[in-house]
Amino acid sequence: MTLLPAPENFGIQFSRTDLPGSSLIEAIADNVSNTARSTTLTSPDGTASIMTIEHLLSACTGLGIDNLLVETDNIEVPILDGSAKPYIDAICPDGLQSQNAERKYIEISEPLEFIDEQKGSYIKITPAPVQSFHCTIDFNSKVVGVQDAGWKEGEDYATAIGPCRTFVFFHEIEYLFANGLVKGGDVDNAIVIVEHPVQKEQLERMSQLFDVPCLEVKEGYLNNLSLRFPNECARHKLLDIMGDLRLAGGFLKAHIEGYKSGHRINTIVASQIRNQIKSKK
Repeated sequence: MTLLPAPENFGIQFSRTDLPGSSLIEAIADNVSNTARSTTLTSPDGTASIMTIEHLLSACTGLGIDNLLVETDNIEVPILDGSAKPYIDAICPDGLQSQNAERKYIEISEPLEFIDEQKGSYIKITPAPVQSFHCTIDFNSKVVGVQDAGWKEGEDYATAIGPCRTFVFFHEIEYLFANGLVKGGDVDNAIVIVEHPVQKEQLERMSQLFDVPCLEVKEGYLNNLSLRFPNECARHKLLDIMGDLRLAGGFLKAHIEGYKSGHRINTIVASQIRNQIKSKK
């Protein structure tokens, strides 16, 4: 994957260099085609798709990047360590170029709310002078507990939110591998939460899947993993919301409140914002 400077008012767009003649894929909610475990975009003409875009888009929002061309030779943006930190580490040393055009802010005219009654989740968006986020997670897990995290424009994203890694529950892993949903997964790019006692045979099977010699469970996490923050899981969900809501097409002048949110509900709300904007034109 290569990140390239882009002209004013370009927005964020993806180019599949392995698919000659395919269309650019604009990072907007209109192009969302799948939200199973990550967010996938597909060009309107169907010639190209790109998946797992949320961490990179989150970094763009947190670092204040308006215009960017992303070239990749594969369908998946690299997961790397499961956070936005590798992108931040690559972008920050070179700095950002100031451009002449004004930043594209999105101002919503009235509050928006989407509730998923089946999952008990919601996202609420209210107009505000600056962009801010707050999210709460609750997986009914004794290991994770109930966690929350927040961030607003102007605060430190690079060290407070960007380094927070994705997470998965141990009992989900075999299903995910069988369905090709975590092809780039290993013990180095995800927090693996072990909620229930596991058998030696299960750990051996996971060792084979991850291609590591030995796996252990310590304090509810696989391989005695050290958390970067006590609420790293909530911070990562916040990271995801920031990435998915960038699909509204710019920087929001709003406060975003998420409860038990995920890629599906995030992208639905991004689409609602775009529809509200279109209805006002």
